[in-house]
Amino acid sequence: MTISWPARLAQAFTPAVQGLLGMLLGVLLAWPAARQWLEASMWRHMMLLYPLLMLAGGLLAGGLAPNARARIARWNTAGIGGLLLAGAVLAVLMIPRVLDLALLRPGVEAAKCGALLLAGAALRLSWRPAGLVVQGFFLGNMLLMGAAIGQLYQNSPLRLCNAYLLDDQARLGAWLTGVSAALALGWIVQVGWWLVRREGDTAAMAGTPRQPPAAPR
Repeated sequence: MTISWPARLAQAFTPAVQGLLGMLLGVLLAWPAARQWLEASMWRHMMLLYPLLMLAGGLLAGGLAPNARARIARWNTAGIGGLLLAGAVLAVLMIPRVLDLALLRPGVEAAKCGALLLAGAALRLSWRPAGLVVQGFFLGNMLLMGAAIGQLYQNSPLRLCNAYLLDDQARLGAWLTGVSAALALGWIVQVGWWLVRREGDTAAMAGTPRQPPAAPR
């Protein structure tokens, strides 16, 4: 019997392996040399460091024990609580003043990293329970916000972050706008593919001939 590649991937990335990978990635991102390189550019700060910290949080959440997941699910009905938490964290951390403070104050830097780890874990634990409707609402709000902030960064004639140059700010704005548009397009394609597959499965089930009842013995 041939095992599909998603099944092989699931077998390889057990909860323990995911937790270990999340811990290693978190330690790597906390390494001063790596963090300084990522934060030296406004583009790398937001487009690389933020997603990597969220990925580490998601991997750590994947290593949680089933009973811990069950306790979290009690307050995270339909994934709404977790998605609200992740959205609030990202909204606050996109404020230019927060980027400046994170570079100047170690306490704000630690809070930023911890919040992104928490946001990644919340997103991991909330995405599947949310379903298409809640997922679409969350993505619609977040991607519109990302595109709007990207346009602000790209078109502003003033430096919004004192720690970064104007051309770096414009580059970040272009990336935020482009990534938001690409994610929106990817989401629409994914939903369309899912709907087509569901209709195909429904049609296949409707066209399956019924088996005649077994003869009485």
